[in-house]
Amino acid sequence: MTINFDKALGVHPQALALREKRGEVLASNLANADTPGYKARDLNFQSVLKTAIPDALPMERTQTGHISANNTLLGASMMYRIPNQASLDGNTVEGHVEQAKYAENAVQYQASLRFLNGKFSGLTSAIKGE
Repeated sequence: MTINFDKALGVHPQALALREKRGEVLASNLANADTPGYKARDLNFQSVLKTAIPDALPMERTQTGHISANNTLLGASMMYRIPNQASLDGNTVEGHVEQAKYAENAVQYQASLRFLNGKFSGLTSAIKGE
């Protein structure tokens, strides 16, 4: 009998990969906090959940001038962050916001690791018959 890891592990491997990429995007925002004209970006985790729902309708472009929806990373939409207070040089990075988002993402990354660890522990126990 084979083990289907996609079913056994659920959404946790994808969540872990998304958290990793989001950490890179947020770190890039922080690194470019003083770059004139830099636009802060973030990943939309809800867009991944929407792709996981089979009944969801895909977005369609009705006009050729509309922005395409293929700006994704691991199935998550890359979005620009709207600053609370824009800087004069066009940079939209707000250090305190990015630091908070980075810390929140780190906690969620650790949670995803713990969920995966629990799944693997359960599978190991099932295989050993414990």
